[in-house]
Amino acid sequence: MTAYILRRLLLIIPTLLGVMIVSFTVIQFAPGGPVEKVIAQLTGTDVAATARIGGTGGGDFGAGAQPQTNAGAGDTSTSSKYRGAQGLDPEFIKALEKQFGFDKPPLERFGLMLWNYIRFDFGESYFRDVRVIDLIVEKMPVSISLGLWMTLLSYGVSIPLGIRKAVSDGQRFDVWTSSVIVIGYAIPGFLFAVLLIVLFAGGTFLDWFPLRGLTSENFDQLPWYEKIIDYFWHLTLPLIAMALSAFATTTFLTKNSFLDEIKKQYVMTAKAKGLTERQVLYGHVFRNAMLIIIAGFPGAFIGAFFAGSLLIETIFSLDGLGLLSFESIVNRDYPVVFANLFIFSLLGLFISLISDLTYMWVDPRIDFETREV
Repeated sequence: MTAYILRRLLLIIPTLLGVMIVSFTVIQFAPGGPVEKVIAQLTGTDVAATARIGGTGGGDFGAGAQPQTNAGAGDTSTSSKYRGAQGLDPEFIKALEKQFGFDKPPLERFGLMLWNYIRFDFGESYFRDVRVIDLIVEKMPVSISLGLWMTLLSYGVSIPLGIRKAVSDGQRFDVWTSSVIVIGYAIPGFLFAVLLIVLFAGGTFLDWFPLRGLTSENFDQLPWYEKIIDYFWHLTLPLIAMALSAFATTTFLTKNSFLDEIKKQYVMTAKAKGLTERQVLYGHVFRNAMLIIIAGFPGAFIGAFFAGSLLIETIFSLDGLGLLSFESIVNRDYPVVFANLFIFSLLGLFISLISDLTYMWVDPRIDFETREV
């Protein structure tokens, strides 16, 4: 087992390297960039999808090197590679390139980025005037709260429900729960979130739950037990909105996995030996049926922790990593984009390793020591 863990840890290095190479290459061919972003801000043509950025980068450049609109014909050739840069002082454009690091060739920029990332130095945001790692740490409590509780809630409900549905396959309980789950899965989470706000967050009817933030403004002054209540009070509606469609996949996967195991010969043998249905189900079937469920845990956790909470974070004004990543992509804030990609890729690889080790805990017959990675 030690040799397998070591091989998997070593495999993280080339995997991360491949992810960063592909992402960096794609960025080089993507239209637009931070230089164009600042130019658009200065010329009044910026149509970014979000207005949450303070424009610090553009403001700094505006103060240090005011753009000139009287550049001659010879001057505009220097800045013609950037859309909207015609008429701006070429020296100003060069200052922008130097500030964002685009005065260096791509290979040198990529090598410098890797060297910094090895030391977990992610630099500063282009437009927020703050270190990227501080920005990520600031947004992380929201995403951890949504991802962790959503995953635990989803698995905590879906697995027992899937087992019950497998035991009562084809019966009334199985039919009506399947109908409810399918209907819930078909309703978009963001649409249900809006409905919850209208009904319970001061929209048109009741005003029971807060509409924004993870905690109240007086959170620090509350006693510890009220802090716990306040924390879950703010999480209730976002988690309900995310959970609506989260049960379907895991529930049906659990049901089908248990049905497949229940039909096997060893189950009949166990029943013939006089074991009760509960002993057979949890002493023999559970261990084998849960393997496929465990395999999907890393993807479910990362999905709820990151991408799955983007719209929910926006609707409930929860400033987490999902919203941060989206804004950074839209606004070409590359240090934040690459730092999020690096951290989540690294996290996903480690969780995948933990998932494999959990396989062995559930079923000791699995031996990774003899496997080739």
